Amino acid sequence: MVSPKLPITIILVLLFFTYEFEGSSYSSRSQIDNAMVPLPPIDYEKVNLSIYYESLCQSCAIFIVKNLDEIFNNELINIVNLQLVPWANSHLNKTNNSISCQNGPDECDLNSLESCALNVWPDVNIHYGLIFCFEFLAIDGKNKMWKNCFNQLGLPLVPFIDCFNSGNGTKLGEKYINETAKLFPLHSFVPWVVVNDQPIEKDYANFTYYVCKAYKGVSIPAACNVSLNAIEK
Repeated sequence: MVSPKLPITIILVLLFFTYEFEGSSYSSRSQIDNAMVPLPPIDYEKVNLSIYYESLCQSCAIFIVKNLDEIFNNELINIVNLQLVPWANSHLNKTNNSISCQNGPDECDLNSLESCALNVWPDVNIHYGLIFCFEFLAIDGKNKMWKNCFNQLGLPLVPFIDCFNSGNGTKLGEKYINETAKLFPLHSFVPWVVVNDQPIEKDYANFTYYVCKAYKGVSIPAACNVSLNAIEK
């Protein structure tokens, strides 16, 4: 007599081999799929993009709000080390360590605020968002409404206010002024856009082209193909 347990044993064995086969196939497919996903750029491959500017300069504000914002929408930020440098046209009086700004005291205040944004939130996605909001208001002459930006972005006000009220934003200004003074060649206007230590001068609105041309990695954003093809045709 055939044992009633035999068919169950056979079924279990078949199920085991079916599971192992499908699991192996899934694992193989996963490895293939993962191999097809481009690796993120290595830090040393990224292009250094530095923007030297003044906070109440209209051309600077328009560039930051209209042009620079695109790198967060077209994935260019993935291949870029973005550095924002306010106080670019300000003057440091070394006798009393006071700073005068090209467009007056209001600009010094906004430069201080933006320095605090850079200092309190090193993450480029956060400090850029806040500076974008400040500059958006500056375009319409509403820069004194800067506190509204914190509600819009859901950022805590306290650490930022501590930085500003302590004068740390102005102290940071000295660092940015000294950094700007080391530019070679020296900047002659703002915004002064530098790609891998090379200024692109009056062609700053086309910075995407220069970034893409400088990038030597393999994970090339689609925006680079569009930009390079458009200009090099």
